[in-house]
Amino acid sequence: MSEKLYPPIHPGEVLMEDFIEGFGITQNKLAVSIGVPPRRINEIVHGKRAITADTALRLGRYFGISPQFWLNLQTRYELELAEDRVSEQIAAITPLKVA
Repeated sequence: MSEKLYPPIHPGEVLMEDFIEGFGITQNKLAVSIGVPPRRINEIVHGKRAITADTALRLGRYFGISPQFWLNLQTRYELELAEDRVSEQIAAITPLKVA
């Protein structure tokens, strides 16, 4: 596959930089506001936890954006990690040729 210039960006980095810091709130305020344990937010922003559908719904409601935004960030991150892990195996697969 193609060589990447940057490592995959965890959705927690986006959450921290663009939303928590961007809106001048704390991790704790966000957690309390969306009804989750503060540890969940902390683990997400440190790249130790994925954004689940439940968390995406809560973040979407709180920030006024689609929950799909959060799930797309998570999916893209996971796909990039998987591609890095198995790129040679994927490249060795011969695509189906349809007549």
